[in-house]
Amino acid sequence: MSSTPLTGPHDLVEAAGHPHGGGNMKPHYDERLANEDLAPLRKQKWSSYNIFAFWMSDVHSVGGYVTAGSLFALGLQSWQVFVALIAGIVIVQVFANMVAKPSQKTGVPYPVINRVVFGIRGANIPAIIRGLIAIAWYGVQTFLAAESLNIIFLKFVPGSAALLDVSFAGLSALGWISYAILWVAQFLLFWNGMEVIRRFIDWAGPAVYVVMIILAVYLVSQAGVQNISFTLSTTQLDFWASIPVMFAAIALVVSYFSGPMLNFGDFARYGKSFAAVKKGNFWGLPINFMFFSLLTVITASATVPVFGALITDPIKTVEQIDTPFAILLGGLTFVTATVGINIVANFISPAFDFSNVAPKKISWRAGGMIAAVGSTFLMPWNWYSNADAIHYSLGVLGALIGPLFGILIAGYYISARQRVKVDAMFTMDAAGPYWYRNGFNPNAVKAVVAAGVPTVAIAIFPKMFADLGLFNLSAISDYSWFIGCGLGYVLFLLFERLDPRIPTFEGETEGISDGTADAADAPTETEVPAFAQSAQDAAAPVPGSLAPSAQDAAAPVPGSLAPSAQDAAAPVPGSGVMAREAQGSLPQAAQEVVVPEPGTSSRRRPTAGTAREALA
Repeated sequence: MSSTPLTGPHDLVEAAGHPHGGGNMKPHYDERLANEDLAPLRKQKWSSYNIFAFWMSDVHSVGGYVTAGSLFALGLQSWQVFVALIAGIVIVQVFANMVAKPSQKTGVPYPVINRVVFGIRGANIPAIIRGLIAIAWYGVQTFLAAESLNIIFLKFVPGSAALLDVSFAGLSALGWISYAILWVAQFLLFWNGMEVIRRFIDWAGPAVYVVMIILAVYLVSQAGVQNISFTLSTTQLDFWASIPVMFAAIALVVSYFSGPMLNFGDFARYGKSFAAVKKGNFWGLPINFMFFSLLTVITASATVPVFGALITDPIKTVEQIDTPFAILLGGLTFVTATVGINIVANFISPAFDFSNVAPKKISWRAGGMIAAVGSTFLMPWNWYSNADAIHYSLGVLGALIGPLFGILIAGYYISARQRVKVDAMFTMDAAGPYWYRNGFNPNAVKAVVAAGVPTVAIAIFPKMFADLGLFNLSAISDYSWFIGCGLGYVLFLLFERLDPRIPTFEGETEGISDGTADAADAPTETEVPAFAQSAQDAAAPVPGSLAPSAQDAAAPVPGSLAPSAQDAAAPVPGSGVMAREAQGSLPQAAQEVVVPEPGTSSRRRPTAGTAREALA
């Protein structure tokens, strides 16, 4: 039997001259649902170090530095801060493992695995929400990196200072130059595909650590070890007053990582095994984050005796040293760090998300370019400094990250019992198990709306009441991610119990991923279509496949839903950005997704009763 060809009839001609997706694009996959970037991977070869390096890139940024430093300025004792850090990052580790498994076991990215839970068309809901969040924060991170590059220009090209007096659309001429340089650099990095990105983050994370360690050692030597304190706050809370602040700090850590955590499957799919992914998460989250936080507080603490003031921005710290070598090395290093988090947190996600909407027309590269171009048109430098604009736009949308996370976990681990018919995620056949009602799982849609409404209220009204001088309930907004996640999880399971939709394929083995074998270990030469797509297929079905009629095969073109998303009043979930006016507060956000009724015809699919353990 001949092996499946590397490229299929629906593959796009890649502008770079070679296929980069690595997906097993089977001939019977519907071109409206698949391309080489979305199809299950042929090879999964990322090691635990590659996952570890991913998290290094996600942590090492100016936003991460400021976020970690802010925890030590909340009035807590140092041991309380470390307890909160460990608790928060372990929660992130557990949740990252949970969202990693379905993508690693099936070899598909985040938006595709959502087809199991939301339906073939309904998967566009979480995809576009996450994609729009990433677009906005991609622009913000590029802008922040450009500000770092400005410092280098001003130091080494004195004449560039004149460019600060010329501005267009709210940004100086020098700012535009720095922004354009970084925009093009990120574009070139992204255009060369995931393997080049992998090599970049493998190098970038350790490089940032080297410079941070050098910076810390230099400042400590200037300040004296005896002058280093692990408490950066000028006031100290008593024990009982510190308890809610500790919980707020835990929520801060989880919220900060919530964006990359939600679509971590985009990266986990490349892991050579689930064990390798979990090992990478262990070293990249609790171990890496604690070491990074230690370096941060040591460096920030040393700025007080050395410069006479607390400086929590690493770029400003390097600038204060005022030696050409330090500014060049430090500036380029933190530019590299910011580019690293931008690529992993805010570029890869919309690339897959927008490709998922129209795979035939939008490749992975095209999806990424939509994010890059769209982020510039948003002119992030104009609204980033406006806390209200962030809160009432992206802040509202960001709270949906929690409900989307809870619904995915409930759908995969409980309702589907980790059993997924992989080929069925790539058929528009109305008889397919994931077609549900006109391509939407009504239970998932209802859960997004029902969980989103209260989470949006939690994000909006406490700040609104405080701004009006009425009363301050902002503390509840700190926990919007947890509330949204819990509501999404519980409501989805409730709707599924009342009206079961997600199939479990009990007794079936052919073409089923059951959460044990890795995707790349599955046979590729003997796999057969899950569903026929045409009258010809129906007339001559492949043995072992289901062959619906030509009438069933004539499926409508998938629609897309475009809600939006993201939080920002304090650290922005998943963006790697701490809002400038936030002082130890936590993210608030959410947005109701208004979704039209998907249709009237319903194909009810029974689900077996009790669920097994969520994580193997």
